[in-house]
Amino acid sequence: MDERAPQSLNATIFNTFFKRNAVFVGTVFFGAFVFQGAFDSAVTSWYENHNKGKLWKDVKAQLNGGDEDDDE
Repeated sequence: MDERAPQSLNATIFNTFFKRNAVFVGTVFFGAFVFQGAFDSAVTSWYENHNKGKLWKDVKAQLNGGDEDDDE
């Protein structure tokens, strides 16, 4: 088994993402931005699925008799 391959991979990752502070900070911010979007989307989807029939958009449709006009 060649043990230089993991070291080479580690060196590549280090040189790409961690060696320069600006790239490291950019990677952290990009990762946080992507995680925030995915987490927000997943939680919103779960919440709306868990509370079907109790949310305002569902109640409003029932109160208006299925008429989905805006408030104006």
